[in-house]
Amino acid sequence: MLANPSQLKTTYDEQGYFVIRNYFNAAEISSLRKVILKFHGSWKDDNDIFYREEAFNSSLITGSQYLAFDDRVKLFNFISSKKIMDVVESVMAADPAFMNTQLFFDPVNPQQKDFWHRDCQYDYDIEDQKKVIHGTQVLHLRVPLFDEPGMELVPGSHKRWDSDEEFNVREEIKGRVSSDNLSSGHKIELAAGDLLVFSADMIHRGRYGLDRLALDILVFDSAGDYADYVDDDCLPDTAMLDKIADPRLFLNTIHLKSKA
Repeated sequence: MLANPSQLKTTYDEQGYFVIRNYFNAAEISSLRKVILKFHGSWKDDNDIFYREEAFNSSLITGSQYLAFDDRVKLFNFISSKKIMDVVESVMAADPAFMNTQLFFDPVNPQQKDFWHRDCQYDYDIEDQKKVIHGTQVLHLRVPLFDEPGMELVPGSHKRWDSDEEFNVREEIKGRVSSDNLSSGHKIELAAGDLLVFSADMIHRGRYGLDRLALDILVFDSAGDYADYVDDDCLPDTAMLDKIADPRLFLNTIHLKSKA
């Protein structure tokens, strides 16, 4: 049971993020880590050049390509566990839906720098980005598997447009680059067992170092038009649904995709 769900909602609405320290115990993280390391090892073998030259994350962790049935079920049960659902529903009360998973790690290439962005900038032009940030939310729930430098976020930027400094850095104009420091940035170190929840649309960047390995669970508001973003292979099949204690998060997505 969360100590104060309404306070989390207030903090999220105002700041665009919150952290719950030591939310998962050592056994929960150890069990999750075993599954994720299986995926990561196979993914690296399969994407060797991409991994060595430019990668800093992978996705579709719940898919069938790298994990067997039982490991996928373990992952689905973690994603839809009471601890995760309590947090999701504190922010997103009406029919939250599963979108994807991502795994963030340090790039092998030392020339790669961590960079400021809003997730929506990869799908929308500037004018549409200005509208999207006032619409329905997509949540990142970040679960670090080891202690790491964490994230740097711009508090409140999920509900407002960029300052001149932020825009110039994010868009790499007027002599700025996306890895420049921002005066509005707020650093959040993370330890294994912590949970960071933040808006996909806020200005943010991961911080490289300490061989980070962090699982991100992406969840969206059913009122938003995001079902097309979901890969069918990353959803549980009927046999898996029977083994998931609380499958609502996935059933909501399956329902939305059936209507699309």
